[in-house]
Amino acid sequence: MAMTETLKAIADPVRREILELLKQHSYSAGEIADHFELSQATVSYHLKLLKQAELISERREKNFIYYDINASVFEDVLTWIYSIGGSHHE
Repeated sequence: MAMTETLKAIADPVRREILELLKQHSYSAGEIADHFELSQATVSYHLKLLKQAELISERREKNFIYYDINASVFEDVLTWIYSIGGSHHE
């Protein structure tokens, strides 16, 4: 897991909202876009960055692509954040 990509992906509030949405259940890109006032292209860009960071995965069903949260990567990120949380470097 590339921590830089992961941190970049979760730095954006829209991407964090997408992750929150996907914690509930799988959505297609169109369904995700319906939750935001963003173009389909913008949502696709956010999904691409989340996929590159391995925070989400996609699966095809008939003519649709559904997105799922990758819980194990989340656990890795939280473990990493907590491990550095106690050591402040100034």
